[in-house]
Amino acid sequence: MYNGILPVYKERGLTSHDVVFKLRKILKTKKVGHTGTLDPEVAGVLPVCIGNATKVSDYIMDMGKSYQATVYLGKSTTTEDQTGETLAVAEVTTSDINTSIIDDVLQRFHGEIKQIPPMYSSVKVNGKKLYEYARKNIEVERPERTVNIKDIQRTSDLTFDQGGCQFDIFVTCGKGTYIRTLATDIGKEVNIPAHMSQLTRVDSGGFALKDSYKLHEIAQLVEQETLQDKLFPIEYGLKGLQQIVITEATMQQKILNGQKFNKRLFDVEIANQVAMINATDKKVLAIYEPHPEKQDEIKPKKVFN
Repeated sequence: MYNGILPVYKERGLTSHDVVFKLRKILKTKKVGHTGTLDPEVAGVLPVCIGNATKVSDYIMDMGKSYQATVYLGKSTTTEDQTGETLAVAEVTTSDINTSIIDDVLQRFHGEIKQIPPMYSSVKVNGKKLYEYARKNIEVERPERTVNIKDIQRTSDLTFDQGGCQFDIFVTCGKGTYIRTLATDIGKEVNIPAHMSQLTRVDSGGFALKDSYKLHEIAQLVEQETLQDKLFPIEYGLKGLQQIVITEATMQQKILNGQKFNKRLFDVEIANQVAMINATDKKVLAIYEPHPEKQDEIKPKKVFN
């Protein structure tokens, strides 16, 4: 039985569900889950949790992501990417746009920004995913959301061709950010219809593209019985949490039994979820969180026994 986190390279044309389905067959286990959907036409790193590591998938998703994207100015689409139907077209020339204008616009997207999710997305409204409404040509009001852009930079020159203009950007962002919406919003800032023409996720939760494995490579590692050596430990997926190292064996056992504790037992302030770590083997014992009703207590959220 495999246990750990595996950074997978998702190729274009596959859904995230396809990757999980194929991995379950390769690994001969049902305990496989991905850490955030990638659209079929998006390539890149998809951290996959196997075995007991499925308990930490949410924490990996909270740790942020980085993307390499191509923004196309001159056409907007129904899906905000290259797969959608054309909504609007405008000819773009060197007299309309230049690198200085683009760089100035990109600076406006640093930090917390507002986004309206695309109609073709899995965001739920009234219990249904937006793409379900979109497929039936039903327009619904989409909730505005706040997302965090930690870094955004232009990484190529502007290329003008066939009436359009395109350029590459590198984006590091928090959970829930839609890069295709970012591309269309960049276009709106310069009053030009736009969409995202290509996207690659180069980092997710601290797992880099260069360290990711394609499905056929994973199958080879299974045959060679060396896959477990390539898996990252569960603790790697909890790097974003505050950690408390537990040295006493009695306390370790109480944690594994799911006991509640008074915050005063610990020498640190506990305001959010914390990972309790065994001092001996550095393994996670449990994840605790502040008690919702008793402000002086913490209670277990997930126990790893």
